[in-house]
Amino acid sequence: MFAILKNPTFARLFAAQVVALLGTGLLTVALGLLAYDLAGSRAGAVLGTALAVKMFAYVAVAPVISAVTYRVSRRILLIGSNIVRASIAVLLPLVGQTWQIYVLIFALQAASATFTPAFQSVIPAVLVDEDDYTKGLSLSRLAYDLESLLSPVIAAALLAVMAYNYLFIGTVAGFAVSAALVLTTTLPAIAGDKSSESFWQRTTSGARVMLDRPVLRALLALNMVVAAATGLVIVNTVVYVHDMLGSTNTALALLLACYGGGSMVIAVALPRVLHAIADRWVMLTGATVIPVVLAATAGLLVLHPSPAVGWAGFITAWILLGAATSLINTPSARLLRYQSAPDALPSVFTAQFSLSHACFFLTYLLAGWLGVAVGQPAAAATLAVLAAFAAILAARIWPAKHATISDPHRTPAAAHR
Repeated sequence: MFAILKNPTFARLFAAQVVALLGTGLLTVALGLLAYDLAGSRAGAVLGTALAVKMFAYVAVAPVISAVTYRVSRRILLIGSNIVRASIAVLLPLVGQTWQIYVLIFALQAASATFTPAFQSVIPAVLVDEDDYTKGLSLSRLAYDLESLLSPVIAAALLAVMAYNYLFIGTVAGFAVSAALVLTTTLPAIAGDKSSESFWQRTTSGARVMLDRPVLRALLALNMVVAAATGLVIVNTVVYVHDMLGSTNTALALLLACYGGGSMVIAVALPRVLHAIADRWVMLTGATVIPVVLAATAGLLVLHPSPAVGWAGFITAWILLGAATSLINTPSARLLRYQSAPDALPSVFTAQFSLSHACFFLTYLLAGWLGVAVGQPAAAATLAVLAAFAAILAARIWPAKHATISDPHRTPAAAHR
């Protein structure tokens, strides 16, 4: 899998992704602790709202920017968005009120809504061979897992010797280094000139492709399954650690690392697995595991066991949730690539980015506000039911005859339906 790093363009892009995500991971830990400082036991509601603001920026901004910048090179978009993110992150340590968190998070994530779809749409042009592309997706997933695994570990070490506000400096550094790496990389041109289309057509073109193809409609349902698991982990882990387990900030970082570790193991294994098992079965397996584990988490919260039993339960659940989400997330870009024409890739990746984060918008609010309003067990149970419904819907939508999108005799987008 790591042999594809011999491709110098992909290697630089991968490095740019890793350092940017490392900075984002430090931001996640620091933001959770900042919310707890400002709101105490209501930190889940504050953090849930902040992350919902982030998702709203992704959903509202990504398609608009894609339509406006369709003639702008991906290289300029990647560099510019990193510079904007670094500039905004400088201001986060100065926050003293919750509304300031919401404003800065919206601005920062609007820039991220530019970076991520542009980055994802470039990779298929860099790695044309199917096997190389699958390995590249696994490495890209591995980079996302480094945010969940290595950055919390680094944060835990830093928190032992400094206040959490200094973690924001790492966020700035990550975005700055990422911009520098892209600056030194020559990227392939992305096909497709939609100058004849109206602004509205360009804004909605990717969503229309996804809604037109059964496999991609199933992917939309699977996005909700992933969002249910991620919402619980990202929003409420800080509350579980402080209020239920009575532990420390370092313990928060380590529990988040368990989630990332489970995802990383799957990301490394999937290139070989996808040679033997169809994409449909791999992704639906992940979709089956998630509601079961969420329901078990709700039961754990109801029982409120001793700290030792509680820790064992949460560690096991977070590892399983990380692994299950990776079973869905890692192959998803393969579906987008092979269900889309090459000139539609930028808009389709943007649509997937926007629509998947619309699911996060919902689940972050549910996880945060239900936890405060009706209790943490009810919040976990609600997300379990939501995930189960979405998993059943995806299984019914995705035709069994399209169980795998891998076909050695087919080039990307040769078969759309």
